[in-house]
Amino acid sequence: MPLAAEYRQQFGWRSSNLIFQQLPLRWGQTVLDMGCGIGDQARELGTRGCKVIGLDANEELINEATSAKPINCEFRTCDLGDLPELGIRAGGIWCSFAAAYFTNLSELLRQWAQFLETGGWIAITEIDDLFGHEPLSMRTRSLLQDYADDALAGARYDFRMGGKLQEHLTQAGFAVSRVLTLPDKELSFRGPAAPEVVVAWQKRFERMKLLRKFCASEFETVREEFLSCLTRPEHLRQLGLCLASPLKRAKSYAGKFMRRIKS
Repeated sequence: MPLAAEYRQQFGWRSSNLIFQQLPLRWGQTVLDMGCGIGDQARELGTRGCKVIGLDANEELINEATSAKPINCEFRTCDLGDLPELGIRAGGIWCSFAAAYFTNLSELLRQWAQFLETGGWIAITEIDDLFGHEPLSMRTRSLLQDYADDALAGARYDFRMGGKLQEHLTQAGFAVSRVLTLPDKELSFRGPAAPEVVVAWQKRFERMKLLRKFCASEFETVREEFLSCLTRPEHLRQLGLCLASPLKRAKSYAGKFMRRIKS
């Protein structure tokens, strides 16, 4: 299955509508979709009357998004970490599953803020501890945590970004209006996963070349134990949180997918 098709399948497992319902969307409002991928979420915002400009560094994904010709949407290839002057001021910024690629997120958010009109909003969704599923052996959990630490130290990816969104937004000068914990059929659920979800996780492990290198001879064991964990009746992944605070500059909403409860 091509990567674009995998992304399209995964979109059906997300809870984006739960966040859309909380946002102050207006007909004709301009929304920047940071890290738009194949444009599925841009399309949903477009059907709600927003004028969406989707931005992504992956030209292949941008071409896929453009070919679908969703209403009220346009797409541009650009580096989210070094955006050019876009010539617009948006009413909102939407960012889903892109924040973890920027370990200096606070600094980046300050740059993004220049594209917001006064009183605009920003909504960010990210996974908190991608590998935080139970039950896993101590050795497998340790290897996955060490790999996440190595990725963060190398400024490649922050696997625990979801739990840091509120801090990053506050440091960037935003007031967090709401924090939502979202269910997800692939990333945040209780009990055994559906067979197609297990396949999706298997493909994700196949793409993780650096994880394979990090785990070396133990990679196959780690992968198979993790996949087995997903199929078990006692599988668990949950944490609930909802916060609100006064507005200072612009509304910000942080959505994070559930993480493991530590015993």
